[in-house]
Amino acid sequence: MATKGEVKKEVFESEEDLAVSLAKYTAQLSDKFCKERGAFSVVLSGGSLINSLRKLMEPPFIDSIEWSKWHVFWLDERVVPKDHEDSNYKLAYDGLLSKVPILPGNVYAINDTLSAEAAAEDYEARLRHLVKINVINISAASGFPKFDLQLLGMGPDGHVASLFPGHPLVKENEKWVTFIKDSPKPPPERITFTFPVINSSAYIALVVTGAAEAGAVQNALGNSQNSEKLPVAMVSPEGELAWFLDTAAASKL
Repeated sequence: MATKGEVKKEVFESEEDLAVSLAKYTAQLSDKFCKERGAFSVVLSGGSLINSLRKLMEPPFIDSIEWSKWHVFWLDERVVPKDHEDSNYKLAYDGLLSKVPILPGNVYAINDTLSAEAAAEDYEARLRHLVKINVINISAASGFPKFDLQLLGMGPDGHVASLFPGHPLVKENEKWVTFIKDSPKPPPERITFTFPVINSSAYIALVVTGAAEAGAVQNALGNSQNSEKLPVAMVSPEGELAWFLDTAAASKL
């Protein structure tokens, strides 16, 4: 098990090198948790993250991973139909899930027929049920669900999930899943994990590429003069946080 609060940082010369390393990291954790608990709970994000996971669909990973033991969740989701171009589910399905043998019943998409508030309540209720039947661990320290691996991206403004700088939801500390109707980035209606759920994770991989993100990376990891703590700087899991950066994203460190 990772040391509590351990932070690793790797900077890669190319996005291709990053993708290979991220696949290796994910596969190693899959093997670890499948052996230890017979299941692997994985949380996906939207944006460029899915493309960064593309190496999982190639040898040796495609053949060695116990896909049938994966349980896949979403860090946040846009309240749109599953076939809508803004859907994080569609992004993950098209880019990864349709190409690996994960059991359809182990893929937990939001109910896209509900309002944002109802969808958040429904998703939290489903998580609570899965904790009861030990598909998801519970954190002894926080009482929140403890996912095996959460794969996070980040926006240029330093937002993670749908938790945006200066937004009140950044401070939500009771709900597991909440909703937002005024996202500063379209579409406006989304559901999102809260920081207590993010930070109860056993492992978090924070995957950031591109020069547009360099300022927010500096805020989180460097000696930034910006006194405002961005949401990305609040990511602090119970276990290990591993940063996967390319040279452009790390250029201000």
